[in-house]
Order: sequence, then C-alpha cells, then structure tokens
Amino acid sequence: MVPSRSSSNPPLASSFYGSALKTLPNGDDSLGDNVVRSKILLLGMRKCGKTSIQEVIFNKLPPKQSFYLEMTTRITKHAFDTVIPLEIWDCPGNTTLETLGAPLSQFSTMIFVIDIQDLYGGPISKLLSFTIAAYQENPSINLEVFVHKAEANTDEYRIENFRHIQQRVLDELLDESPEYEQIPINFHLTSIYDHSLHEAFSRVLQKLVGSLPYLEDLLNVFCANSQASKAYLFDVSSRLYVATDASPVDHTHALCSDYLQMLNAFGPLYRSLSASPPRHTLTSRSVVASPTTSLPTSPTQPLSNLSSASSTPAPARPPLPEQHLSSTLTSPSPPNYGTLSPSPISTQTRPQKLKYKNLFYPSASSSLSHTASGGHDTIIYHLITPRLALLALLPTVVFESRRGLVEYNVVFFREGVQEICEVEEESRQIG
Repeated sequence: MVPSRSSSNPPLASSFYGSALKTLPNGDDSLGDNVVRSKILLLGMRKCGKTSIQEVIFNKLPPKQSFYLEMTTRITKHAFDTVIPLEIWDCPGNTTLETLGAPLSQFSTMIFVIDIQDLYGGPISKLLSFTIAAYQENPSINLEVFVHKAEANTDEYRIENFRHIQQRVLDELLDESPEYEQIPINFHLTSIYDHSLHEAFSRVLQKLVGSLPYLEDLLNVFCANSQASKAYLFDVSSRLYVATDASPVDHTHALCSDYLQMLNAFGPLYRSLSASPPRHTLTSRSVVASPTTSLPTSPTQPLSNLSSASSTPAPARPPLPEQHLSSTLTSPSPPNYGTLSPSPISTQTRPQKLKYKNLFYPSASSSLSHTASGGHDTIIYHLITPRLALLALLPTVVFESRRGLVEYNVVFFREGVQEICEVEEESRQIG
C-alpha cells in the first residue's frame, strides 16, 4: 500500500461518499428524491450552538472553526442520508410557532438546544411553548433537550447546572397543567469538543429507526458467536452509531469513534498498485470481508472508494446454495466460536439489489494496549453498506486464532443488514 500521488490536496472521505449534508431549497417539501424523510426540528435561542451542532456532526467541521459560522437568519432545511433519510430544519433564534411555517405534527423529533452558560428564563419559556404545542399536535413526537456548551464549566458545576435546568423544566411543565407531567422529555449534556454530542445525537437517531430491534439482534448474535466484547453499527460519514449490542455503552464508543475518524482521514491517501479491473466485480456473497494484506496501523482501502477495489482481496469462498444455507449456519463448531445464525429477515430469498453486488468492502484492524481487564483487545472495522460500518472489539487472542471465522460471521452479518436496509428503502419510496 502506497500513498497515491496527486498534485492537489488529498480529498476528504466525504468526497467519495458524496456530500453528506445537502441543503434544500427553502419551502421545498418534495426534495426531488422521491423518498419519505424523517424530519428533525432543531430549535434554540440565538447563539446557543444549533448550527455548529449540525456542521460538526454532518459536515465534519472542526470544532474550533465553529466560531466563524454565520448566524442563522432563516429556516434552512438539510437532507442527510444514513440508515434512514433525514431532513433537518435549522431554525433561527427568533422562530415562533407562527413563523415556523409547518405544523409540528409532521416532525418526528424536536431538539431544543439550551446554552448552559446562558440565562435560563427565556430558553425554558420558549421550550415549554413548543413542547406543549408539539405534544398536543403529535403525542408520539420525540422531545429532546441538549444542554449545550458543557465544556465551559468544571465537572461539578456542569452537572449541577444540568440538573437545575432539567428540574426547572419539569417543574414549570407541572405548573402549566398536571397532565403535562407525563410528557416524556429526554435531556442530554453535550459539547462539540468531546464525544457527548455524537453519543446524544446517536440516541436521537436510534428512536427514528424502525428496524432497530433487528439490527440489535444481529449485533447480539455477532458478539455471542465471535466473542466480541462490544460492537457498533456506525454511520461512516457522521460517526453516529445507529445500533449497538445489548451490553452498556461505555468508553468503547469514544474509542470506536476516534478509530473511525482516523480511517476517514487517512483511508483516501492509500491505493493498491496491484488492483486490476477484473477483480473489482465481486458479488456480496463471494467477497471476503478483509484483505490478507491489511495492516493494523493503517487502513487497507480508501473507506469510501466503493465502486472499485484498491487492493487484491483474499480468495473468495464459493457462494452457498440457498437451500443449504440454514444447515451450514447451524453446523457444529468449537465452543464459544460459532458462526453467525441467520435472522428471520436474512432467511428470506429476496434478490440482492445491484448496488450491493459490485462493491468492494474494505476492512481494518488495530491492536490496543492493555485494557481495564488486563488483557489485549483488537478493534476491527468492516464496511457493511456504502454508508454503514461495523466496528467491534475482540480479545486479541480470539482475533488471531479465529480470524477467519470472525470474518465469515461478518459476511452473514453484512447480508442481514443489507437486506434490512433494502426493506427500509423500499418502504420509503414515493409512488
């Protein structure tokens, strides 16, 4: 693997995937892409950090450059495609129920941003007016509050202010009417300078994914049969995790997020000199998840150059006949190292779409230092769809001794996720 020569600056990872965040014409509800999008309303007072939240997550804006963002003066709609298509409405600080220009019933989620350093009277009053109106129009709407810019305070003062804001909002809701006590509002302490923002927005996204239980089941089966201690399904561009296994989310989220950020930054710098066009057309069943030449210190492929392979893949296993798929997956295996069992969705004989057939699926792995348990772990990366990637942590001894079986499990995990994504896309098509 050698850095590719270019007279210009190397492209960012997002250039391979296309623009992550697309600005839509104001007032354009059809979007021109014939899909039903889940709408997120982003509200807050002036200079509370709404636009910086959106730019840091979806456009990879370095947090230190958020100081140079212009103030939002009109409602701006942005489209973002991940496991589900999203439409984010970035609203200026003076937006009211009358000037919003759309009923609150059409939004799936409302995110209200409160600056932790600001006076709370005005923001809380505006939050209550939107919350009550949204709950009356659409009781199933997800109501989220981001207590933002938490990096400005010490840990003790930050937690104290966060609890004070949370309690005051709930108390004032109760004062408005006893029936509003049952309104479910979720509070998140966030900052663009750490992983709290990505984790909070990930939880918001997960509530909009109707297929989340199926994705979680696939991750649980993968962890059980591959002896992975933790696994995430990440959106590659935004670094939001759309699903994880049943174990609690801990410091591994930050670890996987940083690893994905590193791969996004350095992956496009590398290409393979031995890649040839005949090797590019690998079906999703015959492709092996990881090249044999992968190195733990650098990605084996540009993460997003999916239309063609940039390294020679390992010999592909022959396609499995559909009628023998179930018996193959349930065949005896060594203790604790089983293969991935098919989910109810993946056993259906639905045809794979062409967009998943001719793709190359890059992978990467890296050994970690001593963990809290005293052992060594390996973090692995496998591209699942053009937008989603599996990141998991395994004991190094398991990865080294059973790597082939782990990657075999990844192949079936990939097929299950791809079929779920196909069903999701078909259900959102207009006409």
